[in-house]
This record gives sequence, C-alpha cells and structure tokens, in this order.
Amino acid sequence: MNKRQTGFTLTEMMVVTAIVAILLGIAIPSYKYLTTSYRISAELNNLSGDFQFARSEAIKEGNSVTVCVSTDGANCNGGANWNPGWIVLSVLSGRVLKVEPAFNGSTPDTANSTNGATSVTYNREGFANFGGLPGTQIDIVDPTNNITYTRCLAVSPVGTVSSLNHVHDPVNCP
Repeated sequence: MNKRQTGFTLTEMMVVTAIVAILLGIAIPSYKYLTTSYRISAELNNLSGDFQFARSEAIKEGNSVTVCVSTDGANCNGGANWNPGWIVLSVLSGRVLKVEPAFNGSTPDTANSTNGATSVTYNREGFANFGGLPGTQIDIVDPTNNITYTRCLAVSPVGTVSSLNHVHDPVNCP
C-alpha cells in the first residue's frame, strides 16, 4: 500500500525562500525611494502652493502679502530655515491668511533658503521682494542628506514659482 505524503520538501522551501529574499531585496529600496520622494514632493508642493496663494491674494486685494518663516503661527520670527513652519500674512491689515505647521516626523526634512531669505513679499502687481535679495531658492532635503531626494523651490523677482529636482537639474538644484 502506497501512502502519499503531503507537504513541502526542504529543497522546495529553500527555493521559495530564496525567491522571496530576492524580490524583497529589489522591492524595499524602491519603496523607500518612492515614499521619501513623495513626502518631499508633497512638502515642496505645499510651500509652492502657499507662495502662489500669497501672490494671488496680493493681486486680488491690491495690497502686499508676505510668506514668512514663523515658529508661533502668528508672527514672522524665524530665520532662513523654513522647517518651523510659515505663515501667509496680509501686510496692510496684519491678518494671518494661512498657517502651515512645521515638517513632522522623528527626523523631519530640512528646508533652507540658499541666500538667507526669511520671507517673500508680493506687491499688488504680483512681483516678489526678498528683502533686497535678487531671488530665493529653498532646498528641501531628507534627513539622510541623500541628494537624490533633494527638491528645490525657486521664486523669481517677477513672482513666479518653479520646482526643480536635483536628478534632472543638478546645476540649479545642487
């Protein structure tokens, strides 16, 4: 009488384990790149959106509007590091139009102005003023300082905002 055994042999288990290990070795780095890249892009888009909002409000209201670093969500009181968060402020009335909190996470990304700009003020025509500086760029970098994830936000004196990626533009987004 033949009894048929069910189950897996040791060889079959080792082959499946090897295949799973290879697939995980390929998938995990790609997943890390994807999640980090999306997080930084979301932060950049948030800041870019607030610059565009400030510009449109300045044009719409006919008064200057400032985007500035703020540690308390009520006053312009930060340095060139935009990590603590920022506010959009109507210059004429002093009214805060929008508040953005600090980047979150146990080791948050860094967002620094390359020329030390702590604020961008749009006039009623939509032109940007950086406190006498010619323009500004804010670099957003992940905590590992991996240049592949670096994104840059450039604001020109005419008020336009553009995002740059180190991979595609290493000259303007170092």
